[in-house]
Amino acid sequence: MAKVLVLDRSKSVRNNLRERLEFEGFTTEGADGDAAAAALCAKIPFDLILSDGGCHVPSDSDIPFIVLSDDGSIDAAVDALHHGASDYLTKPLDMNRLMRSIRAALDQGAAARSAAPRRVRRAKRGPADEIVGCSPAIEQVRALIERVAPTDARVLITGENGTGKELVARRLHAQSRRAGAPFVEVNCAAIPSELIESELFGHERGAFTSAVRQRRGRFEQADGGTLFMDEIGDMSPAAQAKVLRALQERRISRVGSDRDVEIDVRVIAATNKDLREEIARGRFREDLYHRIGVIVLRVPPLRERTEDIPLLVDRFIERITDEYGTGPRRIDPAAVELLRTRPWTGNVRELRNAVERLIVLCDERITAGDVERYC
Repeated sequence: MAKVLVLDRSKSVRNNLRERLEFEGFTTEGADGDAAAAALCAKIPFDLILSDGGCHVPSDSDIPFIVLSDDGSIDAAVDALHHGASDYLTKPLDMNRLMRSIRAALDQGAAARSAAPRRVRRAKRGPADEIVGCSPAIEQVRALIERVAPTDARVLITGENGTGKELVARRLHAQSRRAGAPFVEVNCAAIPSELIESELFGHERGAFTSAVRQRRGRFEQADGGTLFMDEIGDMSPAAQAKVLRALQERRISRVGSDRDVEIDVRVIAATNKDLREEIARGRFREDLYHRIGVIVLRVPPLRERTEDIPLLVDRFIERITDEYGTGPRRIDPAAVELLRTRPWTGNVRELRNAVERLIVLCDERITAGDVERYC
């Protein structure tokens, strides 16, 4: 059951949103300001925050958030997305759009995360980026990364949700000659179509009504380094055409500018869709597919590498107890075997969430009965 914090100064808005969310099966709490939100986040491991545009998500939080604002300007929306928002919706809210946005945010890795401080998680990011496993399937992925990373070849990473496509992208960057330069991420599915051009290419001051200052887009931010375009299969046709031009000409033009800016960026893309099928249906450009897919790297689902589950479980226990600052946990072999036989349709992400849940709810020793009860 996902836990959602509704952070809004209006009591009626909070109550209406909580009523709808609870009807949809979510557990909710409400806060009327920053201080109340921070206090709740310190006690409850929320999976998502819905934040009024006038309020602020706790600065030391690692919880995904969606901004709900009265300000319909493009500049405000782009600013929120630059500061990590999963989506930006304007009031009055379209509840169907809101529910789609919530489910997308949870599906992209928000489910079952704790409110552990962002700075702690980032400090431990290096070791956490290690690809864990010794199965033939994951060894093949590791070997391909080592072969491709030193080149500037564009890579298309495919695989189901939760398999670790972002992790593979980070390893490609870390083992490349660009490792000392920026690694910039953009989630193409999380950006509304009307904002994607400004988000990717930036804009000049005065380019549109709410453009009060110049903004560098993600391509410029990644200059000299790597741009990771996640969920590229969800990009609109218009945006696909502009990205194709940028890749072909190695230059971009900010919205509202008549001057081109040269860029030196390695693009790594990822998708959970079958782009060949999307091309056949007219939803993805074939020429862009060939531009981004010089190397196609498939990340296997967990069901194809079940022998890696004991290693993953051990690593998750080590890392999560370290993040929480709790004592060590032991897990019985029978419990590990039970985890190994589960279907894990959410792949590695779902397995990690299950291990985190076991650590939170169980004592020092995790048994097969605990797995049956909580997973």
